[in-house]
Amino acid sequence: MTTNFLSYVLAAVFTSVPAVALAEWQAVEEVRPYSISGTSGAGLYASIGERGPEAGGFGRAIAHTTFKLTWTRKYEPQGNACVIVTNRPKLIITYTLAKPSAALPAAVKSSWEAFISGVQAHERVHGETIKEMVKEIEATSIGLTVANDPDCKKIRIELTRRLGEISQRQRQRGRDFDKIEMGDGGNIQQLILKLVNGP
Repeated sequence: MTTNFLSYVLAAVFTSVPAVALAEWQAVEEVRPYSISGTSGAGLYASIGERGPEAGGFGRAIAHTTFKLTWTRKYEPQGNACVIVTNRPKLIITYTLAKPSAALPAAVKSSWEAFISGVQAHERVHGETIKEMVKEIEATSIGLTVANDPDCKKIRIELTRRLGEISQRQRQRGRDFDKIEMGDGGNIQQLILKLVNGP
């Protein structure tokens, strides 16, 4: 009976190892609020226009998603080649969202909550594409081998090239998503109209 119990325990431990290996890292997600004022939907939206995060020289945005990504990476010479044997990311995603500085009238509060929930859902999609990018970088990098590179210099150039391609794809996905969401009849446009035309 003790042997059977031990077998079950060992089986449970070995079965859980792949899940632990896959869950080695998790993104840290944080919300950074910026203060707005107003007592109506139109007033709140006007305040967003004055105080929202700057959007790369194109004015101000309603919300913004940024990230900081660093890696713990180990390059190992193997014979005449170089291999990436460790590649662990540390990812911090920051969502910058508007927050009214004072209590809102009940009808405006309800309208505002519907608006900001929709905006936050939009930004979370950007967050997911960032996480997917990091997973793709991780999958592409770990085990990457470059022949004739005992000093592990060529591998860094090759890795940079691959990461650039992955990053460009992620950025394009974000632009494509924004174009749909913010275009005529898009989700963000609808959220804005409901807020501004509401109480």
